[in-house]
Amino acid sequence: MSQPFRVAFIGIDHPHGAAWRESLLHLAGEIAIAAIVPEFPGTLASLEEQLATVPRFGSVADLLSQGTHLFDGAVLCLPNDRTPAALEQLAAAGKHVLTEKPCGLNAAAARLALEKVRQSGVAFQTGYLWRYDEGAQRLKAMVAEGRFGKLISVEMTCVTSDANRRGPAHFLFDPQLSGGGFFNWLGCHYLDLLTYVTGQSVTAVTARTGVFGETPLGVEDGGSAIFDLSGGGLATFTGGYWLPRWASEWRWALRGSQRWVHWDPNRAGTSGVLEIHGPQPQFHAMEEVFSLPPDATPGYSGYRSRELIRDWIAVARGERRECRNTTASALATLELMDAMYRASAEGRRVQLGQRPA
Repeated sequence: MSQPFRVAFIGIDHPHGAAWRESLLHLAGEIAIAAIVPEFPGTLASLEEQLATVPRFGSVADLLSQGTHLFDGAVLCLPNDRTPAALEQLAAAGKHVLTEKPCGLNAAAARLALEKVRQSGVAFQTGYLWRYDEGAQRLKAMVAEGRFGKLISVEMTCVTSDANRRGPAHFLFDPQLSGGGFFNWLGCHYLDLLTYVTGQSVTAVTARTGVFGETPLGVEDGGSAIFDLSGGGLATFTGGYWLPRWASEWRWALRGSQRWVHWDPNRAGTSGVLEIHGPQPQFHAMEEVFSLPPDATPGYSGYRSRELIRDWIAVARGERRECRNTTASALATLELMDAMYRASAEGRRVQLGQRPA
């Protein structure tokens, strides 16, 4: 049996930090947290006691100069403004990287770092967990196998707790640290998943982003967008920090010339439900409600993070060529976000080139 893959964890008190560590600790025997860089700035409020004696370092530079022998890869949970520099440092040292999405303030800020990671040959992974969701995989297969016929429209909704749950002073709402707001932190999941599931690129975008709730913010609390897909269809996305308590509404509707499907990925008591409405060639119509069993896997988004981490380790060990998330796909999602913000600011439809799925 191979030795556990050793990781340095960078960013203890990141909003997802404890959840990522729970996922890692659940994979004991496969992966081990061997070093810590607190960050945020040096706080340890969420540090688990079982990790209290793990070697600590004051910065990524200190980690690489004093503790490089301790770890094979790093889990990077930093604010967007500091992520690209850390990615460059780690890749230059030959360390595999699993980084929080979206990897930078914007595409321009992340492009060089992502290219250096690619050129270094280290295993790259990022936190777009929905690429590892079974419902998303089934939708991707439906599209790829032509079961929708022509894909005409994709409607995406993601509405969650308002900014008051964290407080408007949170770093996520600071444009200097985070770049954007809802779409940069949460909406990016669906922007990434759109091209992954459909296998198509976005060729143009029209958008309206801004602050629509009662709480003033320096970044958008949400908005809506229309995307032209390379296959000739349309996608729409409405989402925001708009619910007055800790709650969320996530759903998709995909409509094709041969079938349409409603996807409820977070339905209670399941790991997602697909309501499938097929053709009616004569008197009997194809109808199916397909439910995925509930998931009890601990950690960040349950089994999704488990499979994401295992994918990363497999690539690091040369067992696979690349993860489902790549430097190219991460950059494409940032470029799509940039186009949304630009379309909104300029009040016009913005054209894009071909983007990888």
